[in-house]
Amino acid sequence: MNATSYGLDIAQTVFQMYWVDGQTGEISNRKFRREQLIRFLSTREPGRVVLEACGGAHWWARKIRDLGHEVVLLHAKYVRPFVKTNKTDSADAEAIWTASRQPGMRTVAIKSEEQQAILSLHRIRSGLVATRTRETNQIRGLLAEYGLHFRYGRKALMNELNVRMAEIESSVPALVWRGILRQLEQLRHIEQGIDEAERENLLWMKSNPQAKALEAIPGVGPLTATAAVAVMGSPHAFRSGRAFAASLGLVPRQRGTGGKVKLGGISKRGDPYLRQLFIHGARIVVTHSKQCPQWIGELLKRRPINVVVVALANKMARTAWALLAHHRAYDRKFMSERLSMAT
Repeated sequence: MNATSYGLDIAQTVFQMYWVDGQTGEISNRKFRREQLIRFLSTREPGRVVLEACGGAHWWARKIRDLGHEVVLLHAKYVRPFVKTNKTDSADAEAIWTASRQPGMRTVAIKSEEQQAILSLHRIRSGLVATRTRETNQIRGLLAEYGLHFRYGRKALMNELNVRMAEIESSVPALVWRGILRQLEQLRHIEQGIDEAERENLLWMKSNPQAKALEAIPGVGPLTATAAVAVMGSPHAFRSGRAFAASLGLVPRQRGTGGKVKLGGISKRGDPYLRQLFIHGARIVVTHSKQCPQWIGELLKRRPINVVVVALANKMARTAWALLAHHRAYDRKFMSERLSMAT
């Protein structure tokens, strides 16, 4: 007898669950509070609980799995077409249940608590970097109002500020000068936070065999290695390295009808942060590496540099998946072989 499937729409305090009883065929669509939901699932026979991969979904997936149920996460964009009426909690729960029963439906790998933790560290660092950029740009703009100009770049600005403190103090009103000093003090604390986040990220990478394996790929540093391990979740959630690269939006966007397919720019689907890290790493390899692969040089002769950078980022993502899926170490000279088809 098939286990009962549940479509669960989660929120902060109110949860909606839709299911069809496997024995009687009775349809239920009930609302639960947090503790009520946990008690209900703990008393039910093991079944299949399906959720959207949204905020808090991975924690709930681990919690429900501990209660003995199978848990499946679906991307929200695959659920939305099955909402038959206006968007409500009840309609969403039914849509989740319906979407989960479609053949070939793609799922999202459940992240471990450790993977979620390192992604949280990445988000904290990204927030600090954005704040640092905003603060330095504001300082540059404020001082430009008083005829003070500085070289382009954050590091150049900070170096000049340290050298030209006396000039700045004499050139701006005292009120502005005191505000600038407060901003510089904030920037020092932000820099310390970024350095600490990067140090903790490096320590986590050294303790994680998967992340250490990815760091060997040219263009992949500690940030990219740890983010790739955490975002991927499980390599077995993807059919191939090509599927993983496509999930990050590192493939052309396709549009076609009547048998004609047109390729556009990259699709930019999936996690934008990890895609950005792969592209930045690929750009470093293309522009600065002394051991650049031969195919990159040949491709640069006929395609723009940004196209070449994205092509390399795609290859880096596929290589990362292959290393994790097949438990291999990176080998620069490795050549993949296509399996011959049996005739």
